[in-house]
Amino acid sequence: MKIVGVGCGPGMLTEEAIRVLREATLVCGSDRAIALARPHLQAGCEVRAITDYGRLRELPDDAVVLSTGDPMLAGLGALPGDVVPGISSLQVAFARLKIPETRAAVISAHGKDHDRAIADACEEIERRRVVFLVADPAFDLRALAAALPPACRIAVCEDLGYPGERIAVGTAAEPPAVRGELFVVVAGEF
Repeated sequence: MKIVGVGCGPGMLTEEAIRVLREATLVCGSDRAIALARPHLQAGCEVRAITDYGRLRELPDDAVVLSTGDPMLAGLGALPGDVVPGISSLQVAFARLKIPETRAAVISAHGKDHDRAIADACEEIERRRVVFLVADPAFDLRALAAALPPACRIAVCEDLGYPGERIAVGTAAEPPAVRGELFVVVAGEF
């Protein structure tokens, strides 16, 4: 099995990922990941939308599993098989905000305990790290802002890599609004 990162938006596939996709006979992924990969699939390639992530380990050895962004950043990289990295939302967000990635502390709140994620974010910011938080639609940005010092900067990065990409920067005292469901949060001194 190969786990291929398709990048966080259009045009963010690596050459290695494109090569693997062109050779694939079976590709599985979310609707969004399939849309990003589809231009590179050969005619006759079987494409399946993933409906049960718990059954991915049952796929045949020749399957290519698509992961949005990079499989090793809150993705599917823990699956058995070779991992082909993709351009992650962390890379894009930090590039847009001109923050060195060496300052990053990655926290996933996607489908996880949001209170724990907020507590972890606060600890990392106290260590002078810049938090990159992978959110989900239910994540409460105001709860994070309330837990941070008022001057702490917060950026909401939405639809990274897509034509409607939006990055809004504020502070914990006046946090930016979240407008969509596909977003990440960057917080700290930057």
